[in-house]
Amino acid sequence: MVHLMRHGEVHNPEGVLYGRLPGFRLSERGERQAERVAEALAEEDITVLLASPLERAQQTAAPIAKSHGLEVITEPNLIEAANDFEGRAFGVGDGVLRHPATWVKLRNPFRPSWGEPYAQIAARMRAAVDRARDLAAGHTAVCVSHQLPIWTVRRNLEGKRMWHDPRQRQCALASLTTLVFDGDQLVELHYREPAGSSDPTVAGA
Repeated sequence: MVHLMRHGEVHNPEGVLYGRLPGFRLSERGERQAERVAEALAEEDITVLLASPLERAQQTAAPIAKSHGLEVITEPNLIEAANDFEGRAFGVGDGVLRHPATWVKLRNPFRPSWGEPYAQIAARMRAAVDRARDLAAGHTAVCVSHQLPIWTVRRNLEGKRMWHDPRQRQCALASLTTLVFDGDQLVELHYREPAGSSDPTVAGA
């Protein structure tokens, strides 16, 4: 099995789209969410733990590493999607949508034109999943990543189109999207929220 875990809540008082920017760490609630998931996974046969290089993902992985006596392996392919609107509030009011100069970046939502292409996200996430599965052969792996990459690779694995309405993502904070393999064949996909539900439209990732 490979659990794709989204990081916990981030301290983001300005409400910006933080993307790959440094300096964004878990809030106190996010730390509790990470602990809760580690508790939920305490009895599982986890032998491999990979995480995005971003601080919030590394922090989220830490309680699992402690409970299972594992080292966190930094996996670049698990990083958040690149986004041209990083560091700015995204919305109509005081956000980037207020400025016509930014509208050109929204011209193609199917690619998308404002950031990393969905196909590229899916390819690198599948590479990370393959690595985790191979390293944990016969056991369970956890990959800590971000909402958009997890949702994109899920839709790709399910054979669905990758462009989508962000409001419909099933990928809450600290949630687990579990991939069950028979060899290298995906045979089951499950989703659960050990730390509770959260709004998929919250700024950040």
